[in-house]
Amino acid sequence: MYLRTLTVGLFMLYCGAASSGKQSAERTGNTSSLQNCRSCKDCSPDNGCLTCQQRLFLLIKREGIRQQGECVHTCPVGHYSKRGQATNRCLRCKTANCESCFSREFCIKCKSEHYLLRGKCYNICPKGTAPHARLMECVDGCEVGPWGEWGPCQKNQQTCGFKWGLETRTRQILTPSPKEWEPCVALSMSRKCRIKERYCPGERRKMVTKNRRNKHKKKKLAAEVQSDEDDASS
Repeated sequence: MYLRTLTVGLFMLYCGAASSGKQSAERTGNTSSLQNCRSCKDCSPDNGCLTCQQRLFLLIKREGIRQQGECVHTCPVGHYSKRGQATNRCLRCKTANCESCFSREFCIKCKSEHYLLRGKCYNICPKGTAPHARLMECVDGCEVGPWGEWGPCQKNQQTCGFKWGLETRTRQILTPSPKEWEPCVALSMSRKCRIKERYCPGERRKMVTKNRRNKHKKKKLAAEVQSDEDDASS
């Protein structure tokens, strides 16, 4: 009897503490924090997860002076995973212009328009290396010069037409690759452009003639329909 009373008392005390914590979270507006504690090992109503369950990683999100912990299965872009005795963590890459890194200072994938070389990201490849357009890496091999100016906007090899075309720029090889079977990096680049002249020479006259013919056909058809209606009424 005593043991049953003690068990019931402990259960009611636990439920009362949980209810009080929930009401406190609702008053302080931290119900979302408690929901984020589902995958936590240790959690704070104010700062979210403090430690995570096994195989999960602790990600700290910062908004101004406030920080919020969250347990995730994989680290997001710009972070790398580091396992520890207390908890596994997602740590931010410190290499500039890095999208994915192996460690704090060693990048394995750079952001758009940047080239990878020995764990670092470059907007322009260092001297002695050349940019590889497909791999987005600086590689040893042929050396190319700077890009030239963009050419005229063309469609079907004409600078007129409707509505979009392509403009191209090129660059020259300065030093050929020592390996003949390895192709050099891209020597030309094209991008979409808007054509200034809509009509090519002679097209405007053809368009006017076509419109006149269409109008004439419509008038002729309307006259035939009207004639049929007059005959039917008479």
